[in-house]
Amino acid sequence: MLRTLMVTAITLTATAGLAQDAWLTIPETPAMPQAASSGTASVNGMDMYYATYGSAEGTPVLLIHGGLAHGDIWAAQVADLASDHSVIVADTRGHGRSTNDGSTYSYELLAQDYLALLDHLNVEQVHLVGWSDGANIGYTISTTAPDRLASHFAHAGNVTLDGIDPSVETNEVFGAYVGMMAEDYAAMSPTPDGFEAFLGGVAAMWATEKPGGLEGLQSVTAPTLVVQSEHDEAILTEHSQAIAEAIPGAELLILKDVSHFASFQDPNTYTQAIRNFIDQ
Repeated sequence: MLRTLMVTAITLTATAGLAQDAWLTIPETPAMPQAASSGTASVNGMDMYYATYGSAEGTPVLLIHGGLAHGDIWAAQVADLASDHSVIVADTRGHGRSTNDGSTYSYELLAQDYLALLDHLNVEQVHLVGWSDGANIGYTISTTAPDRLASHFAHAGNVTLDGIDPSVETNEVFGAYVGMMAEDYAAMSPTPDGFEAFLGGVAAMWATEKPGGLEGLQSVTAPTLVVQSEHDEAILTEHSQAIAEAIPGAELLILKDVSHFASFQDPNTYTQAIRNFIDQ
């Protein structure tokens, strides 16, 4: 039977003084800690920025950000997890410091990029933590290269187009996020004036791509935690429930008092949820 968990201050250590309407804000993330190594990997016709943190033995943690973002949004999680895990972050194709060779965005291509990055780093298997498009990339890897995943913490992903809440197109919080990422793109990208074209390419993927559908998830073998925010602007709760029901052995975790941007809004609780899953 599918077990649904509601994260509260009783079950996890929530951020002290978390505002009741935290889901209506997108706080700035802290600066990234010092990387153990960083660079670019030439994969699939583009240069992919990556950085590694920590030096612990064992299976590394790969953090994959959402659409329009970049690896630095994981700063709070990296600072915590790198104390006893090896952590890998990267900028997805065309995002942040990574280039694009003009290829059309698709989850299959982005998954291939991350698999090529793992090959470049000589990493056989990871605990994958994916947010939004990162979760969709994770679902794609789960079904196409399952041996590369030790586990998948999948927050706010969708595997069918009807899993997206249509009201997200006019949502003010989501609009504020797009504005924040436009500023970051101008500061980080090798093509700083190209945000509108970049946004158009990613939005086209959002409107047309579905990573496998629910039927394809029935073959997933990696332990999977499907994570849904209580006030998600983009992903319908019933869709996350359907994903969790489709994946053998998966569980559904509902994060309370946060939205699609939970890692920004309550980073301590978010990171503890990751730890509770990958360290079990």
